[in-house]
Formats: sequence, C-alpha cells, structure tokens
Amino acid sequence: MLKGLGLGGIGDMAKMMKAATEMQGKLAELQDQLARIVVIGEAGAGLVKARATAKGDVTGLDIDPSILVASEKEVVEDLILAAIHDAQARAKARNEQEMSKLGESLGLPPGMKLPG
Repeated sequence: MLKGLGLGGIGDMAKMMKAATEMQGKLAELQDQLARIVVIGEAGAGLVKARATAKGDVTGLDIDPSILVASEKEVVEDLILAAIHDAQARAKARNEQEMSKLGESLGLPPGMKLPG
C-alpha cells in the first residue's frame, strides 16, 4: 500500500532511520571536535589576541603590556573588542568549513546546510 503512495517500502524507511541516526552521531562528534579546535583573532597588528573555540566561545585574551597605558584605555578596549570579533568570525568560518566536510562525507549535495 505504501508503494502505491510513492513512499517506498518499510526497508526504505529503515534505511532512512539508520542514516538519520548515523548523521546525528556524526554531528554530535563534530560538536565535540569544534569545542576543541582553537582559533586566534587579532587586532592592532597582534597587540591584542583573542582565543576562541570553533563553536565561538571566547576562551582567552593576550594583551601586549606595552599598550596598557591609562591614557589609552579606550583604544585598548576597542582593540579587545576587535580581537574578539575577529576570533568569532574565524570561529564561524572554521565551523562552516568543518560542517561542509561532514556534509560531503555523508554524501550530501554541496551547499546543503547541516543543523548546527
């Protein structure tokens, strides 16, 4: 009866469920990997660096002591924000790259977005 509706047989449904379970497992594994991948964002020609995971979580800052001058407080704050934004942009790019690799390994068409 299902074949008459164009839905395929029960075997096709079992294959789809197995594929969905496999994809879910690979996505969970990738999320773990993304939490361990570190990217570095920079500002001020490297005077301020921000570390983040590929998931976008900022995990640290490195500020060159030469810019820690009270009269330059606003400049330092701007550099910190710029480094964080750079790290987050790099994290997003790396995340998309890793998701794309997973999609290709699963045989998905190029450009198809996986749930992140």
